[in-house]
Amino acid sequence: MNEEQALVERLARGEMSAFQELVEQNKKKVYYLALDIVGNHHDAEDISQEVFLKVFRSFQTFKRDAKLSSWLYRITVNASIDHLRKKSAVPERMQDEFLEEHLQHNPAGSLEFAGDPERSAETRLIQEHIESALQKISAQERSAFVLRHYHDLMIKDIAEVMNVSVGTVKSYLFRGIKKLQRELAIYRMPSGLEVNHD
Repeated sequence: MNEEQALVERLARGEMSAFQELVEQNKKKVYYLALDIVGNHHDAEDISQEVFLKVFRSFQTFKRDAKLSSWLYRITVNASIDHLRKKSAVPERMQDEFLEEHLQHNPAGSLEFAGDPERSAETRLIQEHIESALQKISAQERSAFVLRHYHDLMIKDIAEVMNVSVGTVKSYLFRGIKKLQRELAIYRMPSGLEVNHD
């Protein structure tokens, strides 16, 4: 029995220490995924709390043969998309606070454009434009893009997380990248933004 299976068994028995362990191991991953999708520090914190509350309340629905990480990703993506739908009528957030927060604490999986320190200001500007452009594509397209290019998930894993077909994920990525290319026409899109990477 591996470490994840052992944790799942303990969670199934209702051990609070196992739940605390799950939160500690995954809170940053869940927070950053929510932040990448909703683009707001406070909302990402709220979503993170909501995700772990849902995990605690609905663990009995978790299929033992599934991956715990995929299940957590799915709950986070769904909670983030629901949050965006509820906020769709609300005026756009102030981006400055988020951008500063996000760029200071960017997870290791985020997009990197410049290894050259002299280009760090340019890199920051490009990152800001990408974050702004990401707010203009649909929640599903953004979720697929973030999972693929910020969190490095394979297409089939994204399909599992989003509970859609592989073809639908490719369609989300294709449409999202096309829209981002239009938004970011002043730059060449990074060469790593591919769709057909299985």
